[in-house]
Amino acid sequence: MAICATLSGMRSFVAIGEWAGRLPQEALEQLGCRWHPTQQRFLAPSEPTLRRTLKAVDADLVDKELGLFLERRTKGTAVAVDGKALRGAVDENGKQVHLLGVLVHKSGVVIGQRQVDGKHNEITEFKPLLEPLDLAGKVVTADAMHTQKDHARFLVEEKGADYLFIAKGNQPCLEEALQALDQGSFSPSGDPGGEGARPD
Repeated sequence: MAICATLSGMRSFVAIGEWAGRLPQEALEQLGCRWHPTQQRFLAPSEPTLRRTLKAVDADLVDKELGLFLERRTKGTAVAVDGKALRGAVDENGKQVHLLGVLVHKSGVVIGQRQVDGKHNEITEFKPLLEPLDLAGKVVTADAMHTQKDHARFLVEEKGADYLFIAKGNQPCLEEALQALDQGSFSPSGDPGGEGARPD
């Protein structure tokens, strides 16, 4: 119920409780609310009940399960891994909240995310973020920070995925080797009928 309320724009326990209280009987039934035999109707949980329940929930587990649910219902052959700092959000220590997320390219639907301790910890959270997802046959894109041998091996060998990473100064040998390649040999800049072209 709280997820549905949040997706509807409710941002506080009070707002979620009020939203639940306005739901029609059919919606309360579909959301699994309790049937009151004397009143002959489904009862929405009260705001204090919602508050207690939500405070006891493992947010990481809910986030993971929601991501897996969305992944099963989202079509797409490419996903992006990206880190973001949340404007206006701070953790219990007053530090800005950073998330590392994975989203479907075509729809932009976030199918997984983890809170990270700043930009520098994105590398260590890459594998745990992608571990539960079915990436077989998909392409994973990520910025230069994730251009790491371990990330590439993990995607190809363990997840059955392909990857497209950016090579920059954090991988100087790779960047230099790529710059030395004849760029005209690669599409879209290459001649479609030239040497090395794939037959139809």
